[in-house]
Amino acid sequence: MSAFYDLASLAKPLVTAPLAHAFLDLDADRRFVLGFHDRRDPLTARQLLSHSAGLPPWRPFTGEPLALQLQRSTPDHPLLRKASPGTATYSDLSYRLLAELLESETGIPFMTLGGALSGLSPAPWMNAPMELPDGPDAEAWSLAEPERAVPSREAVLPHDLNARVGMRGHAGFGATKASLHAWLRLWSAQWAPRMCVEASTEADGSKWGLGLRAAHLGSGRFAELLAKVPRHAGLQVEVDDGHGMPGPAPMLNPEPGPPSGWWCHFGFTGPAVFYRPEDGACIGLLLHRRSPAGGLLDAEALRARRWKLLSSITGKLGG
Repeated sequence: MSAFYDLASLAKPLVTAPLAHAFLDLDADRRFVLGFHDRRDPLTARQLLSHSAGLPPWRPFTGEPLALQLQRSTPDHPLLRKASPGTATYSDLSYRLLAELLESETGIPFMTLGGALSGLSPAPWMNAPMELPDGPDAEAWSLAEPERAVPSREAVLPHDLNARVGMRGHAGFGATKASLHAWLRLWSAQWAPRMCVEASTEADGSKWGLGLRAAHLGSGRFAELLAKVPRHAGLQVEVDDGHGMPGPAPMLNPEPGPPSGWWCHFGFTGPAVFYRPEDGACIGLLLHRRSPAGGLLDAEALRARRWKLLSSITGKLGG
C-alpha cells in the first residue's frame, strides 16, 4: 500500500483556493455575511486568499462565529497575535472564512466539494498517515481556551487541532504520491496560474499572491535551488524515505531577496508545492515531520529535509 500523507496547509492552495477562484466573486464585500458588522474595512475573498484581511494567524475552532471569537482578548502567543488589514499575515482563519463562503454559495459541504474537485482524500481517511506529535497549536489552544480540552487524537483525523474538530478550508486533506501527482497535473495547468498574481506584502517584504506565496531569492532559500531547474521541467513529485537525518541546509538569510519567478506553499506536516508560471513547471514534495527517533522535527530540521528532496530533484533534472 502506498504511503499516505496528511497535506495539512497544502489544502489551502490545492483545494480551497481553486474553489474560491471557481465559485466566488473575489472583490465582493462579505463582512456582513460573515458577521463582521463592526468592521470598518471591506472583507473580500481576494483579501482572504492573500492573507491581507487583518486576521490573526489562529484561533481554536469551537463552532462559535469567528467575528465574535475575535472580540475577546487572548493571551500572548505567536499564533494568537493581532494583525492589521492591508499587511499580509499568514492566517488559517482566512481559509476558514473562504470555506464558509463556499458552502453558502454552493449549498454543498466544503469537504465534499473539495474532494470532488481535486480527487484528494478528505478526512476522516480510510488509510491513516504517520502519527505526528502536536505542534504549537496545542499550546495556543490551552492558552486561548483553558476550559476546553485539547481535541483527542484519532488515526483517521488530521494532525491539525482545528481540522480534528471540523474547521474547514485550511487543512483536512491527504494524498498518496499517485493521487497528488494526478491532481497537480490538472492544478498546475488550470488553477495555479490564477494564484500567481501579486496581491499583498508581509512586514518583511515577502510577497503573497491569490493562494500562493512568492519564492524569494537569497542565501539558504529554496529559490536558490529552484533557479537551477531547467525550463519546461514539467511535473515532479518526490517522496522522502524518512530514514536518517540529512545535514543542515545552508544558513538562511532572513531578509528576502527579489522574487524568483517561482511560487510556493508549505504544510506543517512537511509537504510542499512549488510552481513556475513562466513555463508551468511544478514540484511537489511529500514528507512526514516525524524524526527517526519519533519526535517532531523543528523548523530547521524540516527545512533540511525539504532541501535534500529539492536538491535530489534538481540533480535529476541536471540543475
